[in-house]
Amino acid sequence: MATTAQINNRMLTWSRERSGTSVAEFAAKCGISAERLYLWEAGKQALTFNQAQKFADKAHVPFGYLFLSQPPIDVLPIPDLRTVGNRGVNRPSAELLDLLKLTLQRQQWYREYLTNELAGPCVAVGRVRPQAAVQDIVIDMRQLLDVPAHPERGTWDDYYRDLVVRIEAVGVLVMRESSLGHPTRPLLVEEFRGFAIADEFAPTIFVNHADSPGARLFTLIHELCHIWMGISGISDGSESSDHESEVKCNAVAAEFLVPEAEFQPLWNDLDDWRDNLAPLETHFHVSQWVLARRALTLGLIDIDQYRQFISEQKTLWDAREKKGNGGPNYHRTKNAQISKRFSKAVLSQAFNGQILLREAGQLLGINPAKLKKFADEVRL
Repeated sequence: MATTAQINNRMLTWSRERSGTSVAEFAAKCGISAERLYLWEAGKQALTFNQAQKFADKAHVPFGYLFLSQPPIDVLPIPDLRTVGNRGVNRPSAELLDLLKLTLQRQQWYREYLTNELAGPCVAVGRVRPQAAVQDIVIDMRQLLDVPAHPERGTWDDYYRDLVVRIEAVGVLVMRESSLGHPTRPLLVEEFRGFAIADEFAPTIFVNHADSPGARLFTLIHELCHIWMGISGISDGSESSDHESEVKCNAVAAEFLVPEAEFQPLWNDLDDWRDNLAPLETHFHVSQWVLARRALTLGLIDIDQYRQFISEQKTLWDAREKKGNGGPNYHRTKNAQISKRFSKAVLSQAFNGQILLREAGQLLGINPAKLKKFADEVRL
């Protein structure tokens, strides 16, 4: 007879709820009926050690947590800038906590790597005071990145990729993913759009790619502004945020991507304000999402019009995602997700024997046997 695990049944409920999964969904993950899961969580039926270990694995918590008398308090390792007014944000998901842990592990490894290479501090970190004028921050960002007010050609997706390359060139790591290693662990846009780690030597930006492509460009510059001001934090990009640094970063992103002085004369008072967007998209080479956000900040549309438009955009994006299009191969996708600057450093250390291939695989989230193929994509 299998040995039962003397766990705290209340920790089962806490673990499942922390994973953001309903009873029916979690029962399916465990390969059991919802009725049995109810019995487990109510303490009316014991689990074997194997069942308890599988439960912990599916809930993404350490096995030992199930034996605790009280749930641990999940504390975010960087400031949470998503709070609106005096209302706190809901308990962070397991995906957000694990993502932050992984990103900090990568960032700290890269910091140590730079220290060993005798590299100096990153020139982008803390260049301006948080009190600096929006226009002054934008001008300084454009000068260091060597970009004009907006591109003269190409799509807004081209612009996004070009900015990522330029941001990495000044020493800021840019990480981008839509899930935590597997589609069953998606990163929720409703929870966060991005975050910034304003470390003096290894500053890092993360953009939530579960968001629609049109919104990512705004998030990228928003988080870059955090680096410029030397302020770490998690952001939701809310248009209604009242946190001082979030308001400033939103304003900087809007002005950086769509300068007010150029935008205002091109905006027309039309029966349907959305008819402005296509020609403006061609002019500024940014997404209609960004243009709608700019129109909102300048009072050209109201919050209800903006939210209705964003809702429609999200519906269209979700529909395209469900259809799917095959997409690039795994290693090319991974290359686009992980900072190329970081990837090259890890691969170089691994192939030179400075770190084990196993450690390199863990840092990059890749099977060690496939590192060579990944290196071909990175073009080490």
